[in-house]
Amino acid sequence: MNTATVANIPGVPDYTCTVFAPRRSEYCLLIPVINEGSRILTELGRAQKAGIDKVVDIILCDGGSTDGSMKPGTLELYGVNTLLIKTGPGKQGAQLRMGLHFALARNYKGILTIDGNNKDSIEDVPRFIAKLQEGYDLVQGSRFVPGGHAIHTPRSRYLAVRLIHAPVISAAARHWFTDTTNAYRAYSREYLTHPGVRPLRDVFMGYELLAYLSIRATQLGLKACEVPVTRAYPASGKTPTKISGVKGNSDLLKVLFAAARGKYNP
Repeated sequence: MNTATVANIPGVPDYTCTVFAPRRSEYCLLIPVINEGSRILTELGRAQKAGIDKVVDIILCDGGSTDGSMKPGTLELYGVNTLLIKTGPGKQGAQLRMGLHFALARNYKGILTIDGNNKDSIEDVPRFIAKLQEGYDLVQGSRFVPGGHAIHTPRSRYLAVRLIHAPVISAAARHWFTDTTNAYRAYSREYLTHPGVRPLRDVFMGYELLAYLSIRATQLGLKACEVPVTRAYPASGKTPTKISGVKGNSDLLKVLFAAARGKYNP
């Protein structure tokens, strides 16, 4: 186990990096987390049971959890390859930039992302890798395509994605997508290193990067597709999400329309 500090790199938040194992795969799975508690450990347990930790290198992108879920000894037992802890400013977008910086420096051929709240079918990782190997540059997971499953999706979330978010993203991308708020996706190295993309910029602090990367690939003539996944919300109790309330949804819409207008293009 080796720990190092990464700092003062333009477009990348300062972070610490604890490596439990060397690179073992051509692909990695970035999981942004903050205070996910038992949810992330359950998700990692599912991944380990399905052998996902043998297919991709699992890299946790922590935003500064204080709930004790990021204990290195525990994570290593769950098959985590590397733990990144953001010490610089920013939210989800900064966590992803931290992960992308580490992954690109490690020369992975493809980079997958998934939420860390145990809502997504982490067992479907091989579907994304298969599409990357077929030459796709953006592989979007969707619960709304044949073979996908949307379980207990809140009605407001369902309507917002289907009637607003997906149509706007699709129009800007000039490619039809069905599940555009879903962070379960994969990117080729060619896409992320394309000079017309430049994902490592400080403008991506929150949800901007996910919206931008949904649009930019096909604008540049790169190949995109969707694969079926399952997203399951709890049948009862609090919904595990970082987007809630009037402000959270309003901010998401502002980002959506800014990305569609090309605000984040380099």
